[in-house]
Amino acid sequence: MKTHVCVDGFNLYYGALRGTGFRWLDIAEMCRLLLPGHDILHISYFTARVNSRPSDPDQPLRQDRYLRALRTIPIVHIFYGHFLTTRVTMPLAAYQPGGRRTARVIKTEEKGSDVNLATHLLWDGFREQYDAAVLVTNDSDLVEPVRIVRHELARTVGILNPHRNPSRMLLRYATFAKSIRKGVLAASQLPAVLHDAHGQLSKPPEW
Repeated sequence: MKTHVCVDGFNLYYGALRGTGFRWLDIAEMCRLLLPGHDILHISYFTARVNSRPSDPDQPLRQDRYLRALRTIPIVHIFYGHFLTTRVTMPLAAYQPGGRRTARVIKTEEKGSDVNLATHLLWDGFREQYDAAVLVTNDSDLVEPVRIVRHELARTVGILNPHRNPSRMLLRYATFAKSIRKGVLAASQLPAVLHDAHGQLSKPPEW
């Protein structure tokens, strides 16, 4: 079965990888382990460039290293959204009588990745590029494109869920769904040292 995989990078990271020892993830190997019988032709990875923060100034460097590692996998293609950072006033969750009701905060929103994912999912489906599309996400905002691919284009749609609690809306329209287990993540790690056209790169020590 010809299969295209669409990966919501931040949904995967915050659902299954953050704070673990599995962040140096070989996405292609993970998909092969979770999708036996599928001929995985193309993996689209949707993300956005992160910014440095006072608490973690090296965050962009680690991300760059990982994206560079992903590019060593021939079937992986990276597509970028962007971050929108604004300063906003928001109400405090724990208001004390006589105290302040609001706080000035920095709000960071990732923009574009879900739209990019939906666009490529539908475009490739209309062009009959796959028999099955598999989404690595738990984002219920993608319900409508999943429904269209499943019911209007008559394609198989799978969900590989990085989160503990799956979206019921996605489950309603998907052909199948699987959880991304820790054992699969552990078995799907890139080599600690890789080489590309620019030279050698290594897994971040913190990972």
